[in-house]
Amino acid sequence: MSSRPPRSAPTRPAATAGISRRRLLGAGALAAAAVPLAGCSTPLGAGLLGTELNPDTLVYWNLFGGGDGVRMQDMQQGYRDRFGPGSLQATTLTWGNPYYSKLTLATVGNRPPDVAVAHLTRAKPLWSGGLLDAITEEDLAGVGLSSADFNAQAWDTQRTDGQNIAIPLDTHPFTLFYHREVCEQAGLLDGDGLLVDLTGLDRFEEALQEISAVTGGTAITVANVAETATPWRFFWTLYNQLEGATPFLSDDGATISVDESLFLEVTGTIQRWVEQGWLNSALDYATSQTQMFTGNAGFYLQGEWEIATAQSIEGLDFGMAPIPQLFDVPAVQADSHTFILPRKERSPEQRRQAMEFIKTMLEQSLVWAEGGHIPAYLPTAESEGYLALEPQRFYSGAADYAVYDDPAWYGGSGSTFEDTVGAQLGLVQQGALTPEQALAAIRNQLATYTSTPSPL
Repeated sequence: MSSRPPRSAPTRPAATAGISRRRLLGAGALAAAAVPLAGCSTPLGAGLLGTELNPDTLVYWNLFGGGDGVRMQDMQQGYRDRFGPGSLQATTLTWGNPYYSKLTLATVGNRPPDVAVAHLTRAKPLWSGGLLDAITEEDLAGVGLSSADFNAQAWDTQRTDGQNIAIPLDTHPFTLFYHREVCEQAGLLDGDGLLVDLTGLDRFEEALQEISAVTGGTAITVANVAETATPWRFFWTLYNQLEGATPFLSDDGATISVDESLFLEVTGTIQRWVEQGWLNSALDYATSQTQMFTGNAGFYLQGEWEIATAQSIEGLDFGMAPIPQLFDVPAVQADSHTFILPRKERSPEQRRQAMEFIKTMLEQSLVWAEGGHIPAYLPTAESEGYLALEPQRFYSGAADYAVYDDPAWYGGSGSTFEDTVGAQLGLVQQGALTPEQALAAIRNQLATYTSTPSPL
């Protein structure tokens, strides 16, 4: 997804290069640009300013809280069970920009973890900044892995400058949740109790009208108050379903290249749904869920990770499906959690240790999939165990046409770009801005970032 010509991986090991003034200032710039985001964390462990550990102990950083955090701890225990109680020192840091700022500072300070988690969209700028080690075919083969073991869309997307920069754990797409009782009354369930095919804008709008007749109002909810990620995911899904959709950002974030006519078509459609009373004008994250969970709406759009919340509601009969193809091509906004190797000097034994850890995590992907994420590791994704998971298996095909955010040093999941653009898109849904005003505001507010070279 990079528009730059291929380049070779940086050859100077970070552990022997020292801290360059440019990278140190760049890391500070990233930290300064960070926006506070919700998340769970534990105190910063070994890596940035931590104490020395046994060299046989692998240091691992991640950003998982809530149910994901619990599942990741179970997977970490699986590694300890195999390699010994002292084999792993795992640290959980605050989700979003704070995590990536700390990871950047640790790497330029020559104290990175051995393995870290990164969203695929955030791994791209880390790579461009020279902060990651490439993962070679020899690294993969050494632990019995190959590119054929992974979902092609996720694997091909991580390939950058002709090299592997990350190993995907999952794909987590924007997804449609539906209330079975409401949809049944609206005549939208098939004989197996699953949502009928809603391909095409006309058919989908008919479904919204049918649901609205059942609920007496809202048919579909999408969070947009004090919430910026959801409006962005909503827009980026529909935009990429249109033939001829261009990247929103090009030249590694230096150029805003979104197709203006398609931007206006998507945002105009969203506004029309609000005007028809089918789509909420203003709801926060929690209330957008509650409206569907209580039967006041039939559809609810959010990341598949909210499966755990839905399953916790006693008596709620819900289903999940991929976002329907409303326009020309199938597409859905998504990202992937990946494992990365922060740049540092490693012995062959240390590289093997890092890869063994990653392989052990991949082999436990079924634990991870219980939280809704689609496994990128095909031996799990194609296993009987995963194919027996419901409703997970009903939306798993979305991983094959996932669309990731464009590479930019200020972009990706939980980023300044997402916060800036999502806020304006939310205001369109609220009726506070016209689509034209929102696009003008986006261009104006992103100008600082598009005109600033990557600080790394």
